[in-house]
Amino acid sequence: MVVGDFAQGTEVAVIGGGTGGYVAAIRAAQLGLEVTLIEKEYLGGLCLNWGCIPSKALIHVADLKSRIQQADQLGILVSKTEVDLAKLMDWKTGIVEKLRNGVTSLLSSNKVEVVTGTAEFQHAILATGSIAAELPAMPRDGEVVIDSRDALEPKTLPERLIVVGAGAVGLELGMVYAKLGTKVTILEASENLLPFVDADIPRVIERSLKLHGIDLILGARTKEMERKESGGSLRYATADGDKSLDADQILVAIGRRPNTSGIGLEKAGVKINEKGFVEVNNRMETSARNIYAVGDMVPGPQLAHKASYQGKVAAEVIAGEPASFEGVEVPSVIFTDPEIAWVGLTEAQAKAEGYKVKKGRFPFKALGRTLTLGEQSHGFVKIVSDEEAGTVLGVHIVGPSASDLISEGVLAVSSASHIDDLALTIHPHPTLPESIEEAAEQTENRAIHIFNPVRADR
Repeated sequence: MVVGDFAQGTEVAVIGGGTGGYVAAIRAAQLGLEVTLIEKEYLGGLCLNWGCIPSKALIHVADLKSRIQQADQLGILVSKTEVDLAKLMDWKTGIVEKLRNGVTSLLSSNKVEVVTGTAEFQHAILATGSIAAELPAMPRDGEVVIDSRDALEPKTLPERLIVVGAGAVGLELGMVYAKLGTKVTILEASENLLPFVDADIPRVIERSLKLHGIDLILGARTKEMERKESGGSLRYATADGDKSLDADQILVAIGRRPNTSGIGLEKAGVKINEKGFVEVNNRMETSARNIYAVGDMVPGPQLAHKASYQGKVAAEVIAGEPASFEGVEVPSVIFTDPEIAWVGLTEAQAKAEGYKVKKGRFPFKALGRTLTLGEQSHGFVKIVSDEEAGTVLGVHIVGPSASDLISEGVLAVSSASHIDDLALTIHPHPTLPESIEEAAEQTENRAIHIFNPVRADR
């Protein structure tokens, strides 16, 4: 194995210290293997340093500011709210550094050798992650045209921000900036918002965007940008013709592409598909012997929890354990306001696969706990089930703490639970998880806290 400009032998080399990489390294070490981890920047990778963790810190602060501004509805009078951006950045950076130090300590405790640098390899677990995709007509400059990493480290808050892309990152950061006082416009090339989620969810998010003063323009295809003294003017095409919009900054959030260049994949015989992803089987093995790949660089959702699970699978396979990524349910979460979380099949997907669908939907506004939290949510829990077998096929949540509630849904879908397993489980009162019990009961029109007409067969 070659690391930087010197050679070093090891049983398992992990290239990339992000969520997939460091988890793979620790699991391999736990299984008694000698492990070397190579990382060119910071341990923790994208998620810990420039993604999941710092973005959720800013989302929390933006939500807190928004709640304080609405506290008069709860009888709390606050005369003024301001954001000290420097202190906010220090607080966010402190969280990241604390977690990064924790990863360093875990690796050290498990006797994983960490090398700073880049690598070319012969036997390895690849976990090099992904990088933000750019628009050729307006490449990132870090000042006017920015990516998510720039957006999480602002020196000042722009008065006007255009967000190109209404996916998870675009919606999350768009809402953060809007709550902090920026006028936000989101442009999305698709004619539909979030076409990959259950069809009942987007209207809740569209309503929330309006409440936060965010303009959403669907069917908007960006064309070019003209730089101005301050900011830029973005021209975009719509069904009604070309239009333009001025802003201080433009955040490009059109997705991420796998980071698969410059590490010797071609020389090693690792097969890459037409979209640049490394092809793997369910044991995370690539086409090259003794080389594995995990995380954002392989097909599938680009999510930290998927990467860490795959990292464990790869390490266990190397150690001779019977591990596999086959049949695994990967939940998805978007930390908007309200949050979105889902797992399994949508109603449309279930019908397309030939299931006779029974669905149950329960609104959060019917829960006492929602009201005591000061939430005015128009969200809901929706459960999609197989009418014939009674198994849970999918769980879809838009509302408060959806990111926490979805884990019960993941367990139900991954274990092919019967709908009664949810409906007959006593959920404590008053809590948000009661919504899952009620949604399960609603598949039979038996939810208690919403009105159901008496059934004709009774």
